[in-house]
This record gives sequence, structure tokens and C-alpha cells, in this order.
Amino acid sequence: MKRFTSRLFLALGALLMVTACATIGPPQPPSLELPKPPKDLRATRKGERVILTWTVPSVTTDRQSMRSVGPTRVCRGLEPVLTQCGTPAGEAAAQPISGAARPSKQHIPGSYTDSLIGQLRSDDPSSFITYAIEVLNAGGRGAGLSNQVRVPLVQTLPPPRDFAARVTSQGVVLSWTSDLPPTASPQSVRYVYRVYRQMEGSKERILAGEVPAGNERSLGLTDSSIEWEKTYEYQAETVTVIAQENKPEVQVEGDDTPEIKVFANDVFPPAVPSGLQAVASGPGQATFVDLVWAPVADVDLDGYNVYRHEEGAAPVKVNAELVKAPAYRDANVASGKSYFYSVSAVDTRANESARSEEAGETVP
Repeated sequence: MKRFTSRLFLALGALLMVTACATIGPPQPPSLELPKPPKDLRATRKGERVILTWTVPSVTTDRQSMRSVGPTRVCRGLEPVLTQCGTPAGEAAAQPISGAARPSKQHIPGSYTDSLIGQLRSDDPSSFITYAIEVLNAGGRGAGLSNQVRVPLVQTLPPPRDFAARVTSQGVVLSWTSDLPPTASPQSVRYVYRVYRQMEGSKERILAGEVPAGNERSLGLTDSSIEWEKTYEYQAETVTVIAQENKPEVQVEGDDTPEIKVFANDVFPPAVPSGLQAVASGPGQATFVDLVWAPVADVDLDGYNVYRHEEGAAPVKVNAELVKAPAYRDANVASGKSYFYSVSAVDTRANESARSEEAGETVP
């Protein structure tokens, strides 16, 4: 009897252990596959276009990886805060996702370009429009609006007229004709012209310069930061700048001018050397004439040439290679003779300046 009781307890204990191991929690409801609303919606305005960008959600509202994403509604309204989408202003196409759920760290960009129709544009610099988006699942359901962004509705000016470029020794000179607003602008609004450049074959757009719009009709700037023997593409735009009380100013870019292509061909010689002086050797020394002059400051200077002639003869270059320093000793001279010297500057592309004023000296 004692042995039977012991075996019964062992059997009951084993049954309890099996039961405990097999215990499972309450059943979980299936995921609704609702995309988590984006929080990084951004908006930029270019002329009458508003470019919206965001990151397509990679997880659902219940923290599951998205297996598919439907279209994205673009919502806009004149109220400061949107409480619902209402009638969408447009719709961005669904983002295709092939295979299994994509990793949550994979960032897929979304974008949409909206056009500000005529009745939305305003002469009031304080007028804004609010944008938000709602990303839907494959079944057309969403989890609500994204973060919201505001875009100014102030009208922009057209790009500057007569945009042109020419290459000079100082760089690329850009010029255009200013178009001021047809009516007086509010004190809170000002305009500037911006010029951008891109090196041919590069995607990087660099600001070449900025000029405020004023009463002058003919404006321009010089882009001196170029590299010679490169091809550049230039465009200009008019920017509307709105001052806000106790807030950062708002800048709205207008449309670009047609692109101008410029080859920065350096055919410009350096500056002409100045201050040339000639001093002959003293008695009892080997005969020579020392020359010194003020250095030329051109950044692409490669060296100097030295020219000499006697009375009535044509100047002849006396150096076999470029002189690197602003000084030269001419030892190929004879006692009792008078010589006349001049120097020129040469850049790295073999452009040579005119010759300097002459300096004469008689060898004792």
C-alpha cells in the first residue's frame, strides 16, 4: 500500500509538470496591418510646386513588420491644424514590397509633388497652407495622419530675365535683369537673387552667390571660386524672404532660369611685373647684372621670363627655363656695354603677360 501511494504521488507530480509546460497565453488578435503614421514629413516649395517627402512606414501600429503598403493620401487645408484628411489633394502610388516582410531598418523614401492652383496663392505673406499624409495598407485603411507641415502661400516672382555668363580673368561673370514686384511689397517681404552652379557630370549644386533685389535693373556677380578648364552649368532664381515676428524668416524659392553652360577656358595672362631694377657688379668682381622686381600675386603663376637687348636691337629672352623667384642674375655680359631688361609673367597654362617697363644698366 505504501509503495502504491508513492507511485501515485509521482504520477500526479509528472502530470502537473506537463500541464504547466503546456500552458499558453490568451490568443492574440490578428494584426490589422495598419501602417504606423510617418513622423518625418517634410515640405519644400519651388515656385508653384510643393515637394513633400517622407519615409514609408516599415512597421504596423502593433509593431509588426509591414508586408505590403497601399497608396498614400495627401491631405491639405488652410486651417493651422488638420484634424482629418477630408478630400485628399492627391495620392502617392503604393510602394511595392516583394517577398516577405521587409526589415524595419530599411528606409524607403516616399514623395509627392503638389501644385498650388491659382486661388491658393496669396499676396498676404502671412498666409500658409497645412499638409499631412496618411499611409494606407493594401486594404485601403490607415491609422491616422502624419506630422503636419506648413507652407507659405505668398506669390513668388519669375526667374530673372536676360540671364547670361561670360568668362573673364577674374572668373565667370553672371548678369541678369531685375524684375521688381508690380505693386509695392509689404515691409515684411524682401527679394534676393541666387545663382547656383554645377560642375558638368556632378550632381552637387553649389551656391555661387546672392544679390539683394533693389532699384537697379542690371545686376550681376562674379564667381571667382571656379576651377579653370572645367565646364559649369549655371541657373538663377528669385527668392521671396518673409520676416516673421519672433520667428525665423521664411524663404520661398522661385523657378529657375534656363541652364547656361560655360567652359572656363583660361586664356588670360597674369599681371605684368612691376618695379624692375637692374644693378651691375662692382669693380674687381666678375661681370654680371642683378635684376629684382615685385612678385606677381596671381595664384596660377608659374614663373617669369627675362628679356634683354642692347641699344637699337630687339629684345631676346635670356633664360632657358622659367625663373621661379622675382630675381635673376645675368652673367653673360661684357664690361663697358649697356643693357636694357624687361620681364614677363607666365601662368600654369603658358599664358604670358606683356613685358614690364625696361630697366637699363651699364657694366663697368
